[in-house]
Amino acid sequence: MRLLRSLRRHLVVIAGLLTLAYMILPNLVVMVFSFNDPKGRFNYAWQTFSLDAWKDPCGVPGLCASLSVSLWTAGLATVGATVLGTMIAFALVRYRFRARGAVNSLVFLPMAMPEVVMAASLLTLFLNMGAELGFRTVLIAHIMFCIGFVVTAVKARVMSMDPRLEEAARDLYAGPVQTFLRVTLPIAAPGIAAGALLAFALSFDDFIITNFNAGSTVTFPMFVWGSAQRGTPVQINVIGTAMFVLAVAVVVLGRTVSGRRKARAEK
Repeated sequence: MRLLRSLRRHLVVIAGLLTLAYMILPNLVVMVFSFNDPKGRFNYAWQTFSLDAWKDPCGVPGLCASLSVSLWTAGLATVGATVLGTMIAFALVRYRFRARGAVNSLVFLPMAMPEVVMAASLLTLFLNMGAELGFRTVLIAHIMFCIGFVVTAVKARVMSMDPRLEEAARDLYAGPVQTFLRVTLPIAAPGIAAGALLAFALSFDDFIITNFNAGSTVTFPMFVWGSAQRGTPVQINVIGTAMFVLAVAVVVLGRTVSGRRKARAEK
């Protein structure tokens, strides 16, 4: 009976820990196998511990080139989607205009639509326009795909803002630009940052839309998929581990900065 009561009392915590373990386990497997020496093409069975892949992460031809393409694409797509998505979010929250409901629905359409449908539609559009498939078409496709996620994050933040803070700034003779830069933008910054990080992750990780519209351009996910047909180099696990550690570091840093700011505000 005591055991059942204890389980009921901590059911939410146990479920949360199990879910967290389920989410992190694949990353831990990737991390462990980045130190493996498979003695062959396929890195699916543990053989011996080795640091060779970490010493030469670009040892596989084309890997670092594809990684560079993915980083450039994700970075530019993040900038474009964040700028456009932030403006759309402010427009949807702060202004009333015709077809506002239709625009709101169209923004969220890419999030609800299967990626393969959007990928095929964009490919048809590019071919009808006579555009050459490559880096530019991938970038345009990624920006279109990521805008909806940025709008969602920024819109939620803007809707929670207290308009009286901006009114107080105007009462203190701050102009529209000063009010936006010193009051509105700092308050909306967490939502914008969240949308930007989400856009970067989605763009860097995307395979379906990229595969349809890339032409001869090879991104890191496409390189991983192609390598899996012939073998799986350990260097892929090295890059995956590095990206995972970097993402965790960014999250921890963000939480630390946020906690310090909150502590200072409470003082």
